[in-house]
Amino acid sequence: MDEELALKLHEIGAVKFGLFTLKSGLKSPIYIDLRVLISYPEALKMVGKALGDKVDGLDFDLVAGIPFAAIAIATAVSLEKNWRMVFPRKEQKDYGTKAKVEGKYSKGETCLVIDDLITDGGSKFEAIAPLEKEGLKVKDVIVLVDREQGGKKTLLDEGYHLHSVFKVTELLEILHKHEKIEQIYYESAKEYFKDPEKWQEGK
Repeated sequence: MDEELALKLHEIGAVKFGLFTLKSGLKSPIYIDLRVLISYPEALKMVGKALGDKVDGLDFDLVAGIPFAAIAIATAVSLEKNWRMVFPRKEQKDYGTKAKVEGKYSKGETCLVIDDLITDGGSKFEAIAPLEKEGLKVKDVIVLVDREQGGKKTLLDEGYHLHSVFKVTELLEILHKHEKIEQIYYESAKEYFKDPEKWQEGK
């Protein structure tokens, strides 16, 4: 299933190789754009199943998708597993209910946070904060892809456990095995994930 999903992500252009500038300003030889999933229902359904199966044994009452990339992904998980879903707003509404968290929930319930990927992990706290402020408990975060750049430790240091369907190096190996990556990009990506900052020096 994981190999099939990895190949599907490559097929729809969610995983690209080249030279890209990340949000942090750093360069990267691989770019993962999971926002495209909304245009590929079959792939989105596969992602929903993979994420749902990964966390099936965890203890939680509902799921929360981080806006905006993960709302579609969390919806796919919710539909696949029949789990309730909410999402934290990026900005609190100043009209209507003025909700910080959209959806039905009760204080004291445990919420599984869902996102598309994780790099250093810092942005996850922006989503966790309003959930906890509204009385929800958060213990676990799941992503489709862990870029293995410190995010797991960042979350663990604050008491949250990270789960992922793919580590980025696993994704890389699957695509290489199926000859979906040119050797030059494969070697470059391997070097990059050993030491992203050192890799920048040659770019």
